[in-house]
Amino acid sequence: MLSWNMAAVVGVPGVGKTSLCHVAAREIGCEHLNYGEIMLEIARAKNIAHSQKEMFAQDLDVQYHIWKAAANEISKHQNILVDLHGLDQSPEGYIISMPLEIISPDLIVILDSSPEKILNRRQDDKSKERIKDDFKSLIAHQKMLKMSMVICSVFSGSLVYHLENNDFETSKKDLIDLLS
Repeated sequence: MLSWNMAAVVGVPGVGKTSLCHVAAREIGCEHLNYGEIMLEIARAKNIAHSQKEMFAQDLDVQYHIWKAAANEISKHQNILVDLHGLDQSPEGYIISMPLEIISPDLIVILDSSPEKILNRRQDDKSKERIKDDFKSLIAHQKMLKMSMVICSVFSGSLVYHLENNDFETSKKDLIDLLS
């Protein structure tokens, strides 16, 4: 049985992080925090942006300020399941978005799925304006995420776990079993 105070579930957009985290947190009795939602709340409160699209169109310095403020907010919580991308794409390249200098998860769960399933989920989810990856760039993003999270685990001392999300019910059970 793992002992943890903060677990981070990371994955590319559309892999199913938020859906799984929401259900798992409720099942095991911990708090679920969505990093992107906290960032957007901060951006709105500071009148910087009112949508994720606006927020991520800001200069990287502005985004970093919001990102850091969100990490500071998250660091105030205990017994939490945080879902975040872990590695974001920008026109300048990839940016590791795991704020280890502020929050240090005990466990990093890399949520993964086949590129086909991720692209289908993105296409089916009309509630969000999704990034437009092609098959090749999505595979590159997934590989970079895995490498980045292993590096983050070295610096933070976090355990790393790889979880395939090919079937929601199976993945939910696996995540709950891991966290319980």
